[in-house]
Amino acid sequence: MYIHPTGYPYKFMTRFPSGHRQPFVNTGLLCLLVCTLLHGNPAQSSEAQSTSGAQSQSTGAQAQTPPATNTPSQPKTPGPGAGPAGGAPVSSTDYKVGPSDVLLIRVWGEPEFSGPVAVHQDGKFTLPLVGDLQAGGKTPVEIQDIIATALKKMVVKPLVTVTVQDVGSKKYYLVGQVAHAGEYPLVVPTTILEAIDKSGGLTDFANTKKIYILRGNKRIPFNYKDVHKGKNMDQNILLEPGDHVYVP
Repeated sequence: MYIHPTGYPYKFMTRFPSGHRQPFVNTGLLCLLVCTLLHGNPAQSSEAQSTSGAQSQSTGAQAQTPPATNTPSQPKTPGPGAGPAGGAPVSSTDYKVGPSDVLLIRVWGEPEFSGPVAVHQDGKFTLPLVGDLQAGGKTPVEIQDIIATALKKMVVKPLVTVTVQDVGSKKYYLVGQVAHAGEYPLVVPTTILEAIDKSGGLTDFANTKKIYILRGNKRIPFNYKDVHKGKNMDQNILLEPGDHVYVP
């Protein structure tokens, strides 16, 4: 191949009318060669750039995705046997229901039979769609069985829970020189000394030696000072429903 003094191959030379040969360069081919040398195959480079861009977008999306957090589970619906919030602190197996008590009845899956009911003076309460049922002198557990038996005609395998929402049948009364006189529910066994302490204690003008309990027609003396010192502890008897404690 003839090489022109200018350094261009002969096949890239073209003859002009003047008789001189001038270099002719295929600029498109030259650009392709330069791009190939510098960047490799343009098609492969473009494909690599596209792949790299897709990976970058994927990585960015993963970075922007917040980490999974543990979503707190929804509170479970209390099942049968769950006591009411703020209910009276009585024993369901020992407490004897009486007139003026308020019962909270729950029949699982049967809202029409559920809700608070008051015990009448005759010791009975009225259950919607059922009628009057006996509660006086019975424990909440025994009342559950009574209600379940009455509902078997209308409900398949009724699940019943009965709790005492408010004690109205068993109360004692504090009168006179105590911090907070008034009536108090007798939901747990309570001695005279405990009753006085629950009322906030005696006032400065209280006569601690002449306190007494009026139980029906019976008057029971109580010497607060002695009992408080640990003397004559047999005076510190348990109160009964209807007792009146007088502090002169």
